[in-house]
Amino acid sequence: MITVEGLTAKIKQRIDLYLTNDYPLHKRAVASYDLVDSCHHILAEDIVAPFSIPRQNLSAMDGYAIAQGSALAADTVIDIIGESQAGSPYNGDVQSGQGVRIFTGAVVPDDCDTVIMQENTNFAAIKDSIDKSKPYSITLSQTAQSDDHIRKQGEEIAAGETVLSKGKRLNPADISLLANLGLDKVTVYQPLIVGVLATGDELVAIGQELTSLAQIYNSNTPTLKSLLLDLPLVIQDYGIIPDDLEKTTTAVTKAMQACDVLVSTAGVSVGDYDFLTTVIEQLGKINHYKVAMKPGKPFVFGELTNELAKPVLYFGLPGNPLSTIVGTLQFVIPALWQMAGASHAEQPLQLTVIATLKNDVKKSAGRKDFQRGILTQDQSGNFQVESLSKQQSHRIKQLSHANCFIILAQDSGNVGAGEAVQVQPFPWI
Repeated sequence: MITVEGLTAKIKQRIDLYLTNDYPLHKRAVASYDLVDSCHHILAEDIVAPFSIPRQNLSAMDGYAIAQGSALAADTVIDIIGESQAGSPYNGDVQSGQGVRIFTGAVVPDDCDTVIMQENTNFAAIKDSIDKSKPYSITLSQTAQSDDHIRKQGEEIAAGETVLSKGKRLNPADISLLANLGLDKVTVYQPLIVGVLATGDELVAIGQELTSLAQIYNSNTPTLKSLLLDLPLVIQDYGIIPDDLEKTTTAVTKAMQACDVLVSTAGVSVGDYDFLTTVIEQLGKINHYKVAMKPGKPFVFGELTNELAKPVLYFGLPGNPLSTIVGTLQFVIPALWQMAGASHAEQPLQLTVIATLKNDVKKSAGRKDFQRGILTQDQSGNFQVESLSKQQSHRIKQLSHANCFIILAQDSGNVGAGEAVQVQPFPWI
């Protein structure tokens, strides 16, 4: 068996080679997406700012823009000759000793080099007597400095600056940035096509009737699809494949001709009716089989190559729902982000925290363990975690009640209450 860390590294190495030789990013098809629709996709080109932000000097405060060369000491009197509002700038000249009333976000006149907050003037005392149609005077209540409270032109973004680089995984903050630059469309890599299929004579599609006590619903395909919702891909569902070698071969052959990646659930163990590993070896190769983790030991990483222009990478997940989730989170999702073209810095972090265990946990050495738990935080901000009592991989209700995995090292044995453990919160909490 390969370790979790070893398999993670091997998958990354294989995809690095895939992106270099088998399907280089510079050959990848691109598409122009509407800005909002581009969220979670991967940029296929650098984004260069068409103009500076701010486009002009802007006021950071409500107050008064004061002309260059004016005295700025306390008790200085300034003549106010006009007003600058957001969207309606003051267009006249402003001489030394003069200023204009200005509001947050309004353009600072070219002749002005500082903004005085209205709180630092006698504005409150005179505001009821001010006639804005005529010049009036204010008095500074404290000393000011040149350049105070001005957002300088280009201080955030300079015209011609590369603001986002190719390989960026677009998120809502990026959408805000691009919208501020007036970009309504962006060029992204075409989504990967990911085929999914489930195997097993006992499986019935949800929405259909169970006609035998031996039947169960296919929960893995909906689970897998929901886990992949935020990725830039198109899912092709090849349904439920019976435990039959010929039908399994036909389904995999059809999928490999249309997809970039194939992900299956069940059928990868060593049972008499588990045919997927046989089919993968016939149509390609298995790179790694069995990983030292619990649950999810019979995880297959391979590729389909038979008469294909480029290999179709294959991930074979075990049949129980928990193993599907563990394997998808630990291996499949990071691999798909990498394949999609996300730069290394843009691939999602698998965040973990250190928490104090609230109860004793049983574990046998030999495999890395992902136990379901409930993570909480006390009033001091310290994390605590409770391992749920029954850890069998078929317990779907318990999985729904948990909010994290307690990750126990491969060589670890039993862990006692009060010890510190590594915890991986579920990404959906």
